[in-house]
Amino acid sequence: MVTLPIIVATADRKRRGVTRIDWSTCPAVESVPGRMSGNWVFKDTRLPVYALFENLASGASLHDFVEWFDGAEEESVSAVLQHVAKELRTKVPHAHSV
Repeated sequence: MVTLPIIVATADRKRRGVTRIDWSTCPAVESVPGRMSGNWVFKDTRLPVYALFENLASGASLHDFVEWFDGAEEESVSAVLQHVAKELRTKVPHAHSV
């Protein structure tokens, strides 16, 4: 399982930790050896998944991200965010993304 760490805070917001997301079950992304060093990318693109989270963390909106990056589509971005939410619900009960 190849994972990308996501920082989360628990419901009490005092304990922070890192959980790893299993991308192998997300249909919107793929990891292809020899493409982007095997990093998880949006399917049929060279756009790394981590670029979405870096841009969101820097204040970009989802609309901005889709506009700025070729290959980024609202459906795939939404699928990635839904996948992360599902993973966090199963791994970190009552977690809130930071």
